[in-house]
Amino acid sequence: MLTSHPASRPHHAGSEEAARFSLVTRDLPDEASERTLLATGLLAVPASIAPRYFYDAVGCALFAAICELPEYYPTRTEAEIFERHRHEIAASIGHRRQLVDLGAGDCRKAEAWFAALAPRRYVAVDVAATALEHALARVASAHPAIDVAGVVTDFARSLEAGRGLDLSRDLDEGPTVFFYPGSSIGNFVPDDAVRFLRAIRGLCRDPGSALLIGVDTVKDAERLRSAYDDAAGVTAAFNRNVLNHVNRMLGTRFDPAAFGHVARYDTVHDRIEMHLEARVAQTVGVGTLARRFEAGERILTEYSYKYRPETFIAMLTRAGFATVRFWQDERGDFAVYHAN
Repeated sequence: MLTSHPASRPHHAGSEEAARFSLVTRDLPDEASERTLLATGLLAVPASIAPRYFYDAVGCALFAAICELPEYYPTRTEAEIFERHRHEIAASIGHRRQLVDLGAGDCRKAEAWFAALAPRRYVAVDVAATALEHALARVASAHPAIDVAGVVTDFARSLEAGRGLDLSRDLDEGPTVFFYPGSSIGNFVPDDAVRFLRAIRGLCRDPGSALLIGVDTVKDAERLRSAYDDAAGVTAAFNRNVLNHVNRMLGTRFDPAAFGHVARYDTVHDRIEMHLEARVAQTVGVGTLARRFEAGERILTEYSYKYRPETFIAMLTRAGFATVRFWQDERGDFAVYHAN
């Protein structure tokens, strides 16, 4: 379904025109299949919950708080790289591109690039329809010269289901830059990450098209662990809150307080693992079945892979990108790649 939405715009003399944007929904899973998938993960041994279920309203607020914590360096470090190298990155990308924002959220990260990139068109992609609609209304009002569009889809879920990245109908002709900040590429296991990167490369149809992506790097294990297990306990609350979301979706009766937050760094796979660990033996009904969790048994809630620059460049090459440039902060805590 494609709709066009009016949005108010600051009045100028003699102008009453309303800013407009388009919003389309693509390939969202139906609720029944989503509940089945979630239940299957909980009933498995070991149990798991996909990280997308973190982000109910409370989870989004908690994650915003995490991004402000002293231990959590990725958000501010990526922002520092963008600020320090913005003109150089913009020169590498070029101007008047179509800018596709993957996981757009409130659209502000991409919007910060408008002055440097002067995009002719902005396409925001996110799973949260209401939040995306509100953000696009603001963007369309603030930037009336830019063609603004939104796509509501769960591209991570589509990738899991083997459906790829269905955006071909939403792009117009001409060079396109795909903007994927925030290091969430790390939530994919490496082979799935390459498949996702390959799907993006397949949408780079016109000369000058490219990907701009933020990626967390391998570093001291204790620094990584503390970034996912802060002293104030905000990440622990974020992790346990996923059970509240599960309860609403499945009608289960998980007690979040009965599970402890566990974050560990796996040096073999260069990844953070987040788990919920049962503090006592307990049985939880999942649909018509009962799932017993022994004391100490864990539910996997997130992988977050970290990549050395040479490793991630090799992944981009496997995905079909021919040329890669990257920028880092002075400590090498984070990297931003431009690939075409």
